[in-house]
Amino acid sequence: MIFGVGIDLVEVHRIRESFERFGTRFQHRVFTPDEVAFCETLPDRYLSYAARFAAKEAFSKALGTGLRGAISWTEIQVNDNERMRPTLTVSGRARRILRNRRVHISLSHTETYAAAIAIIEELRDGVPAPAQSTSR
Repeated sequence: MIFGVGIDLVEVHRIRESFERFGTRFQHRVFTPDEVAFCETLPDRYLSYAARFAAKEAFSKALGTGLRGAISWTEIQVNDNERMRPTLTVSGRARRILRNRRVHISLSHTETYAAAIAIIEELRDGVPAPAQSTSR
């Protein structure tokens, strides 16, 4: 059963401008040290920062909290593996609200935009709910 769905679209230039204007203050407020370490190895780091920003927004929408005080940016971490789909690690208040639900995310970007979708799946006793059939 689906608990929540969130989607977000970010203009990459806005993330770049935030770095230029606020520097490491913005970086440390929004991204975890592991995310920074990953993004800083890339030729166009702003694409990956923007995708992570979008993923955090999408997750907070799916969770139903937003990012205005209920949870913080750094309680959400995007884990990237070039061979597998990205995953999220959540901590603190975000973890308590998420409880034992499962999160699915997908990221995408062009030179101009980054997008993310998050789907939170309700689990029953720690396992996914059985698929619902709608045959007629």
